[in-house]
Amino acid sequence: MTTLICNCNQTMPLNASVLGQALDEDLTVHTTLCRRDAPAFQRASRSSDELVVACTQESRLFTELSTQTEGAVALDVRPIRFVNIRETGGWGREARDATPKMAALLAAARLPDPEPVPTVTYRSSGRLLVVGPLDEAERIGAVVGDVLDVTILATGGRGQQERRFPVLGGELSSVQGWLGAFQVEWTTGNPIDLDLCTRCNACVAACPEGAIGLDYQIDLSRCSSHRACVKACEAVGAIDFQRDPVAHTDTFDIVLDLRETPAFGQHAHPQGYFHRPGGLSGDVGLQTIARLRDLVGEFEKPKFFTYKQKICAHGRNETVGCDACVQVCSALAISSQVDRQQIVVNPNLCVGCGACTTVCPTGALTYAYPRASEVGVRLRTVLATYAKAGGTDAALLLHSREGGAALIDELGRAAQLNPKQVRGVPARVIPLPLWHTASAGLDLWLTAFAYGAPQVWVLMTDEEAPQYRQALQEQMALAQAIVNGLGYTGTHFRLIEARTAAELDSQLAVPKAQGVKRRASYAVQAEKRATIELALDHLLQDSATLGQRVEAIALPAPSLFGAVAVDRDRCTLCLSCVSACPASALQDNAERPQLRFIEKNCVQCGLCATTCPEDAISLQPRLLLTEQRKQLRVLNEAEPFRCIRCSKPFGTLKGIENMLEKLSGHAMFQGEAAERLKMCSDCRVVDLYTNPGETRITDL
Repeated sequence: MTTLICNCNQTMPLNASVLGQALDEDLTVHTTLCRRDAPAFQRASRSSDELVVACTQESRLFTELSTQTEGAVALDVRPIRFVNIRETGGWGREARDATPKMAALLAAARLPDPEPVPTVTYRSSGRLLVVGPLDEAERIGAVVGDVLDVTILATGGRGQQERRFPVLGGELSSVQGWLGAFQVEWTTGNPIDLDLCTRCNACVAACPEGAIGLDYQIDLSRCSSHRACVKACEAVGAIDFQRDPVAHTDTFDIVLDLRETPAFGQHAHPQGYFHRPGGLSGDVGLQTIARLRDLVGEFEKPKFFTYKQKICAHGRNETVGCDACVQVCSALAISSQVDRQQIVVNPNLCVGCGACTTVCPTGALTYAYPRASEVGVRLRTVLATYAKAGGTDAALLLHSREGGAALIDELGRAAQLNPKQVRGVPARVIPLPLWHTASAGLDLWLTAFAYGAPQVWVLMTDEEAPQYRQALQEQMALAQAIVNGLGYTGTHFRLIEARTAAELDSQLAVPKAQGVKRRASYAVQAEKRATIELALDHLLQDSATLGQRVEAIALPAPSLFGAVAVDRDRCTLCLSCVSACPASALQDNAERPQLRFIEKNCVQCGLCATTCPEDAISLQPRLLLTEQRKQLRVLNEAEPFRCIRCSKPFGTLKGIENMLEKLSGHAMFQGEAAERLKMCSDCRVVDLYTNPGETRITDL
């Protein structure tokens, strides 16, 4: 491994000795690696070693320089890894103390890329539908029409006399689908057929009410039935007031929507759909045009999730239990199939936010790219390197690769230009990018805490959906309750919301919190709850040194942990809750009427409480810290009811008594029939065929 560091024209302090010791590598500090010291980069690019360059600003320059260097290793064989240590640590009021953080960031950059996962494919032939004012739509079509097949669904505006694109008229009914597979429905009900219209403007001039505009559609609220337009268009025949509304359906690869209200109500729109109210202007417009022009061909994205139906707590017996993933998905990619005891995730609509995996209590939905184990390796590497370089009281700042990274860069530049007013990223705060800020949850937060980060923060900008904020706040309240209950003081988990560098600067200056005395060494598991159990076991052992002695920690709802309380007076031990439990937390006993429980398995989905016909079950969110949490214990038991013929137990005394009481007034269960209810199934059949007083069909 070769690491190249540069102090960017001596604007940031770099300690090559400490960094080298932390990375087990001899480092040289360059001053202008992208200029005068470029030969050092060229020498490194010829080596077969993995190459890390501590500069993201000039990544394009270094990439081009590598391709132009004779003897350099091809980038498809050995890609160059770029990492930003300047804005994240080198520029700021505490830059001289940021060496451990820089070492941690460099160590993270040296890690291999995530393992490949299955992909989702989109195919687009470039058929674009533009919905909006006719003049704006035609202007956009002129810009992209050389690479895209443009169709316009006009909603007012003024058309050009030159007719370059197919123009549809009518009201848009619905848009469904994704890139390469949009199905669009609209209804035409206007008297003017735009396919036949020649844009001669004869109807516009003839209309005495001015009800026809240059979008060549009639405003029926202003039309007074003079029908002068019909006469003016007689030769063409494009106007017919007797035409019935007609529904149309067509498919498109891309949809550009210029209306104020988007066709999709969810926060995350499907791939290939662009909502740009008012048209394309400014930087956003240029970016949109560039993206539109590139959407021809075949595209792939990772399949971000894996789903295990066997442990899903969504539903049992057509009863809904946990639907946290369905509620949190901002792309409406998750739907319920409670009749099949599962949820369904549409991979084409999934945007890879990972919020569903964060709120899933069982781990039925897991984040696949990168895998939790790969994120765990990154966390352990970063925090171990930070500690090796002498860092203490680390605070992880998890952020998105786009909006979050841009805001941190802005803060670093502001601190370099105005250090008296702007503090910058503190030396102990380690920014780590995620694919999405909602993709990391309780298992990784607790693991980071156990690895030696007393504080874990998540930075949210204006990118995230509102439900993500609520979900993360709930999960963080749960994590905070756990570590506080174990005796660790301070605020350890925090959601930071910032839109400007000034807001972020003020929110990073917070008091430190108490962390673990002994850092954990376990590896993050593929199963979410297995990782959480490892974290809890480590924290229980570590917190024992704090003198904290509690049996249970009360947790806020919704919780991933807890107990169930059973009202013994109401429970009849029908055991319907046992068949409904997806986690095997509730169990029966084949030997005697008992309802048993393993608290460690309970995910607090509520299916047992919903299923119970007697409303005898309630949830108790908590974390039990004693060994009883992992042991099977009896919640309720009853005296068995014995058959009045053979004395074999076949039910509970309370259950049979309740049944007899409810059927006591029923005409079919009187006398001998009532007595048979007290018999087991075998004796009931025997009694039917041996009772001399029983009426038989042969007696009729």
